[in-house]
Amino acid sequence: MGCYQDTDAPLVSVIIPAYNAERFIARTLESVLNQTYQNIEVLVVDDGSSDRTPEIVHHFAEIDARIILFHQSNAGVAAARNLAIQHAKGEFIAPLDADDIWYPTNLEKQVQCLAQADASVGLVYSWSTDINEADQVMDGFHAAKIEGNVFTTLLCHNFIANASATLIRRSCLEKVGGYNCQLRELDAQGCEDWDLYLRIAEAYQFRAVPEFLVGYRKVLSSMSRNYATMARSHALMLKFVQERKLEIPKAIFRLSSSSFYLYLARQSRQQSCYKGTLFWLARTLQVDFITPVFRYGFYSLFFESLLRLVVKEFSALIGPKNHYWLKLKQWKNLILLKLETSDAKSHTVDIQIKLLVGNILHRSMPVLVRGYKA
Repeated sequence: MGCYQDTDAPLVSVIIPAYNAERFIARTLESVLNQTYQNIEVLVVDDGSSDRTPEIVHHFAEIDARIILFHQSNAGVAAARNLAIQHAKGEFIAPLDADDIWYPTNLEKQVQCLAQADASVGLVYSWSTDINEADQVMDGFHAAKIEGNVFTTLLCHNFIANASATLIRRSCLEKVGGYNCQLRELDAQGCEDWDLYLRIAEAYQFRAVPEFLVGYRKVLSSMSRNYATMARSHALMLKFVQERKLEIPKAIFRLSSSSFYLYLARQSRQQSCYKGTLFWLARTLQVDFITPVFRYGFYSLFFESLLRLVVKEFSALIGPKNHYWLKLKQWKNLILLKLETSDAKSHTVDIQIKLLVGNILHRSMPVLVRGYKA
């Protein structure tokens, strides 16, 4: 598909906060410059980096005048994004993290979707797929067709999933405000994008671009691996919502916490942190005892993590060459093979089924809220 060069096309301001992002910032910028939609400006905010991030961005800016580099002392991702928004000239704002990438038609299709919608639609989002450090696609993906008034559904589950998948009307940000810097001040970074989405959803409708157009990078050093900070961030986000929306039943907030802790358990499992997995599973049950028991993922995470920890402790106790250890290891490998096979099948379930389940949940939320109020 060729470049989108309509002379009447609205200007899109791409905003990129960058802190010590030298490993990936070049790939991120290349993915922006390779967009088929070309009427863009790219505002990169160096958030007090101590590596080569400013130098790399400056090199790109010398080649392409659409790239503008700003500097600030380290103040966090929310302040960096807000600084970029203050200087942005575009009708639409497109946030992008400094380690994520866009596939070539992302902006073109998002702009078409948002430009064709009426003023009640304030945000559109694309689907994203997890990628590794070499840009290779991983098993994880994030897809939903949840549209319209999405506030309650979004409160329970961040179906957008990351900060790089949206295009937002600038007028929305002028109405609801920018990213919340208070989370950083309270040592609770991590949910700034989710917090903003919720405030937009209170006043505007959402639309989906049902294609995988965003690469969401999973790296060990990313802030999203600081699970305790993420949990504090989520709790504060819920607190802010409760203060604004007193009419929402407390059970909805418990459901949100339970789902988020289960997400942290899955992330801990990906990092082979099995004690952490069990800790977050316990937190899941602590805030909502009912919902987790109906989720297959809860059981697979629990039994796998428990088994791996038991085998590890048993090995340390009797030695790795002991006859009983070898038998236990064989038993463990057999069980884990069955669990992994089941997980693989769950990953390959048709996307349409996942979308159907998501839409059913979205449509049932008003009924659920009324039921909790009764």
